[in-house]
This record gives sequence, structure tokens and C-alpha cells, in this order.
Amino acid sequence: MDARIKSGHDDRIRMSAPFHLRPYRTEDEDAAITLWQKTWQQAYPAIDFAARVTWWRERWRGELVPKAHIVVAEQNNMLIGFVTIDTSGYLDQLVVAPDHWGSELATALVDEAKRLSPDQITLLVNTDNGRAIRFYERNGFVEAGGDVNPTSGRPVLRMEWKG
Repeated sequence: MDARIKSGHDDRIRMSAPFHLRPYRTEDEDAAITLWQKTWQQAYPAIDFAARVTWWRERWRGELVPKAHIVVAEQNNMLIGFVTIDTSGYLDQLVVAPDHWGSELATALVDEAKRLSPDQITLLVNTDNGRAIRFYERNGFVEAGGDVNPTSGRPVLRMEWKG
């Protein structure tokens, strides 16, 4: 599969092995949490996400796994992304390995979320994460108001997609 990567002002094509999507399995937990920490650390290097791993693992086990569909992306037997969407259509997490940012992986995961919640999806995204906001807009999401993340205190944008 070809993935177009934006690097500075140069566009280049990167050839990579195909990935596949599958349902989450319990044995994916460590890889999912490690990937989540790595991606958020890359996006927000000033925040110590290692200090939040225990909290996130508890949230993963107590809130996401029991209440959400979780679809993971694998490539060469390694977890490279996942999406979580609950039965109300709330997309809580879209995580893509940094070396796959700009590839078609995030779109494939969002398309899977749309398949699982074909009527509507809502999500919150940090207002300072312009890259993510532009991605969601390209995938049919529109702004639907603002809020504040109760954990971080950061301003967030509520976005929604309607099928």
C-alpha cells in the first residue's frame, strides 16, 4: 500500500506492508496502552504521560473495554493503531503510531468507527491539536461546540459526524 507522507515541504511516497483491522483482544492491552502513551507523548512532549499510565490502564479496563467497540490495526504482527467507539457513537480514542501519521491508517480506523456507528459519531479533540482537527474535518466531521477536558483542563472542541 502506498501512503503519502507530508514531511516539511516535500511530499514523498512510502511503501509499507499492508495492515489489517481486527477486533481487540485482551492480550492487546499492553501494546495498546504503550502505543497510546507513545503517540500522546509525541503530540505533547511537555506532558509526562508515563505518570498517567496507571490511570489510563484503569480507565481502559473499567470504562473502554466493557463499554466500547475497540478495533485494532496490525502490521507485521505489531499493533500500530486502534479506535474505540461506544454504543452511543462516542469516539473516545483514535490512536495511530507516529510513524504512520499521514498514512491511510487513521482514515481506515475512522471508517471502521463509522461502520460501527453509522448514524452519528461525536468526539472531543484538543483545540491546540490542529493536525487532528484538520484530519477529522477531511473525514466529514464538523465543529459542534466547545468544552473543557475534565482531566487535563485543556480546552477541547466537540466534533460530530452524521451518516
